[in-house]
Amino acid sequence: MNNAVRIKGVIPPVSTVFTNEGKLDQKSTGKLIDFLIESQVDGLFFLGTGGEFSQMSVVERKEVAQFAVDYVKGRVPVLIGTGSTSTKEVIELSLHSKKVGADGVVVINPYYWPLSEEHLYQHYAEIAENVDLPILLYNFPGLTGQDLSPDFVLKLVDHYPHVVGIKDTVDTAGHIRELIIKVKGKHPHFSVLCGFDDHLFNTLSLGGDGVISASGNFAPELTVGIYHAFQSNDIKLAVKLHQRLAYIPLMYKLDSPFVNVIKEAMKMRGHDISTYVLPPARPLSEQKKQELKSILENAELL
Repeated sequence: MNNAVRIKGVIPPVSTVFTNEGKLDQKSTGKLIDFLIESQVDGLFFLGTGGEFSQMSVVERKEVAQFAVDYVKGRVPVLIGTGSTSTKEVIELSLHSKKVGADGVVVINPYYWPLSEEHLYQHYAEIAENVDLPILLYNFPGLTGQDLSPDFVLKLVDHYPHVVGIKDTVDTAGHIRELIIKVKGKHPHFSVLCGFDDHLFNTLSLGGDGVISASGNFAPELTVGIYHAFQSNDIKLAVKLHQRLAYIPLMYKLDSPFVNVIKEAMKMRGHDISTYVLPPARPLSEQKKQELKSILENAELL
């Protein structure tokens, strides 16, 4: 992927499937990758929040990145999450991603120290000056405690054209709208993708580019269907699928972190996987599994 190529469409943040001992399950993860590509996704994002990167060592993250690129074999673009609390570690992981052949990296802002805007800018500037892969920003203030404002993003893109997009995981249309108007309006190559499922239709209608959301792991037909319908101007179908997709965010309230919920949903929909999650995440309780089943039934997924 060169810097002129737009990142767009439906890009699932792939769940990392583990064995019951907490090791990467290459066979099951490979089957998931094949399923997603067959479902006509537009790319794959590994080592995001749902990929449980925050609980992995650097060695484990590099193992997943290497496996992902090798297994996908260029069938779709591969993005690797390289965010960390350490600028040095982000650069190390990003350079590794380039070495193994990833198409781009996705960088969430540091999530422990609150940074002044000047220091946050210097963090991203140092990454951009050392990594010449396409870089997607990852804004998830609900977890990091710090928002990447549209003005801040614009300043970065003005100086670093290989900052090519953002995954905006905010539950407000206004933030996404402002990114589209301020950043994309000045830099048309810049991709704005929502991070919450039910903002896809709205993001597309505002002129955004797509979605990077967890439901892609177990119900890609909904987000892929909305994206294709919108591109074909079949608004009636897009709205119908959007109404089904509206149930999905209820899942994320069942437990925290919700990585266990995603894996249970995958299993309920026929994926033969271990639902092991890395501690301190824990297995989903039987009661919550029943609540999850009800949500999937309401979304017409069971």
